[in-house]
Amino acid sequence: MPQDVLNTINYPADLRKIPKEKLPQLAQELREFIINIVATKEGHLGASLGVVELTIALHYVFNTPDDILVWDVGHQAYGHKILTGRKHIFHTNRQLNGISGFPKRAESIYDTFGVGHSSTAISAALGMAIASKLKGEIEKQHIAVVGDASIASGMAFEALNHAGVTDTNLLIILNDNAIGIDPSVGALKDYFTKVKLNGAKESDNIFEALNFNYSGPIDGHNLDLVISVLERLKNVSGPKVFHVITTKGKGLRQAEENQVVYHAPGKFDALTGDLAPKNNDMQPPKFQDVFGRTLVELASENEKIIGITPAMPTGSSLKFMMDTFPQRAFDVGIAEQHAVTFSAGMATRGFTVFCNIYSTFLQRAFDQVIHDVCLQKIPVIFCLDRAGIVGEDGATHHGIFDLAYLNCIPNLIIFAPRNETELRNIMFTAQKGLDLPIFIRYPRGRGNILEWQKPFNLIDIGKGETLKEGNRILILTIGTINHNALKAIDLLSASEREKVGCVDVRFLKPLDENLLHEVFQKYETIITVEDGTTVGGLGGSIASFAAIHNYQRKTKQLGVPDVFLEHGTVEELQKQAGISSEEIYKTIQKYL
Repeated sequence: MPQDVLNTINYPADLRKIPKEKLPQLAQELREFIINIVATKEGHLGASLGVVELTIALHYVFNTPDDILVWDVGHQAYGHKILTGRKHIFHTNRQLNGISGFPKRAESIYDTFGVGHSSTAISAALGMAIASKLKGEIEKQHIAVVGDASIASGMAFEALNHAGVTDTNLLIILNDNAIGIDPSVGALKDYFTKVKLNGAKESDNIFEALNFNYSGPIDGHNLDLVISVLERLKNVSGPKVFHVITTKGKGLRQAEENQVVYHAPGKFDALTGDLAPKNNDMQPPKFQDVFGRTLVELASENEKIIGITPAMPTGSSLKFMMDTFPQRAFDVGIAEQHAVTFSAGMATRGFTVFCNIYSTFLQRAFDQVIHDVCLQKIPVIFCLDRAGIVGEDGATHHGIFDLAYLNCIPNLIIFAPRNETELRNIMFTAQKGLDLPIFIRYPRGRGNILEWQKPFNLIDIGKGETLKEGNRILILTIGTINHNALKAIDLLSASEREKVGCVDVRFLKPLDENLLHEVFQKYETIITVEDGTTVGGLGGSIASFAAIHNYQRKTKQLGVPDVFLEHGTVEELQKQAGISSEEIYKTIQKYL
């Protein structure tokens, strides 16, 4: 029986002592280790399996951490974490108080740059490379590993354009597997396909045209070949691109065959690769599916409806629209800025545009939201999926800033549905025609209503809704966190419940000031609850309203405090932030 190689390695220095002929065995063991952990603990599987050989080769050839390695996005960095001192705690990946699912500077000196959003690696590595040159560290190597989907983003092009006129020790590893979360799209993807099939003449090579020394494409699973090329490139001066072809999910048949599902498959059988059996009980729908199916329903009646997403057709369920009306639905790739302005351009020509972007990714297009949409009052309908606390992916992926960062912008509407029916109805209302852009934010995961496909009803813009009357304390909520607030009220005794009212403001902008005047005149204490930062969100708006109108009432703001919330389950993090039903109940008790 061959000796266990992985157990002899704690850090890359140990790896570099391994005879080269044993590295394929190490690759197999590393794959098995990742599969066994992720099968039970969940996480991003496919990307990490696809770069096992590349990960080993990079740490084998380069003197990390003295040589600097930057992983773009970080979905593919599980092998890197295991080989850099975290093998014994890898089972805590993405869990509360465990290690992060992405490279994180505070976690390890081998994590040279914190990532989670795509297309940042080249810029970061170039900054490090120029800094090293200024410090006289001319032998230090700087490597950025970036995927074919991520390199197509505007930010990556900006970095390539700059790097091409520098004389730095910068090596870009193009990990080309033809897929991000969904299959890669766009002209650059078509170019990579041609290169893989036919090679590229120097005159036609996009990287050579940008002054990069180009190598490849080669099989990224051929360890000997990858190591050989990396060893050669260590001695090549100036910016370089090394193009490797990999298979996402390599080593697990189901992950290779179904790359979209096995990007982050949930729990599965480590031996067979089969996904854990689904719960066959009737369940409420995912909010993303309510969006996707409602959009198709509306588009069937309104031929002007267009759907747009930056690289999230499956995750947003825009895929339903793309399958039904392929000429009216667009995946623009990892290009949030372009998606926003592209949507605005189409809307100026009379189309009703639904632009679906994850809340945390819309942050990347903040300037476009201000200048290209709101300043011009272009009525794009933005659907912000994954709003609020999203769970195990942690700080880079929580959608907790959207209410705050949108709240400061003029000429827009902000709406958060408390349930699936509300999402359905606001989509129906928005496509009827609005004078301003609207931002509709809703969470990851399932709702609470089984029979959600009811006849459409118009929603009055800027009108909140009283859900429960009380006489002393008012719980003021926005969005699906209302469910936690109502559960908290249910935990009270019958006599206590009579004292507590609940209002869903629905709209952060415009606020229902008539309703707010009523509640401030009626209740002694106002408790605001939101699944976003308390700085600049609902709580701040209500406090400002009270101050402007000189209402002297006790107020309490519940929400995410002024910190970057880390990773854990949604339930754990809501409790930590004080917005679980139990924590809201405790807060109510203090004011009874």
